[in-house]
Amino acid sequence: MSEYTFLFDLDSTITKQEILPTIAKQLGVYNQMKELTESTMRGELPFKQSFLQRVDILKDIPVDIVSELISHIELNDLLVEFMRQNRERCYIVTGNLDVWIDKLVKRIGMINNIYCSKALLKNGYIDKVFNVIDKSALTSKVTLPFVAVGDGNNDAEMIEAAEVGIGYGGVRDIAPAVLNCASHAIYDETRLVDFLERLLKR
Repeated sequence: MSEYTFLFDLDSTITKQEILPTIAKQLGVYNQMKELTESTMRGELPFKQSFLQRVDILKDIPVDIVSELISHIELNDLLVEFMRQNRERCYIVTGNLDVWIDKLVKRIGMINNIYCSKALLKNGYIDKVFNVIDKSALTSKVTLPFVAVGDGNNDAEMIEAAEVGIGYGGVRDIAPAVLNCASHAIYDETRLVDFLERLLKR
């Protein structure tokens, strides 16, 4: 029986919304954020460049405000329950900043099972982003074999490296780069969780 490790993208995989565009709408900077996010999802902008530009859009907003808004993002509850029940084998892998998503990750119940980008604060504002996660490089540190689930262009290398790579299209379209390398494409949360449950028993 294979003891799979499970890696999950956060935005539009665990959550039912893209996090930064959703809160940008509430903060009045939606158009700038949406354009950058969509370009990144399609692979037109390198993730690191795009992410730092998106941080710039929100850096003048107190971190506490951004964190509180993110903590209320709607979740795919069936998937979250699977992760909670199998916490010792499940990890969130996201480019989002630790200081923004800590409350959300606590709500999910995965505070010790998260790989994310990191920032330093000064007087309650982002001072410096000192690490932007490289999902591809991360896979070399993960216990094998592993399952990877995601939807965006920056998930493609992680999904390609997985023994079971799943493109999840239950929230938004799966990026072409993911479809080109995924071993499976699933478009319904219930079917996704059923499949993950079966992988537990292999």
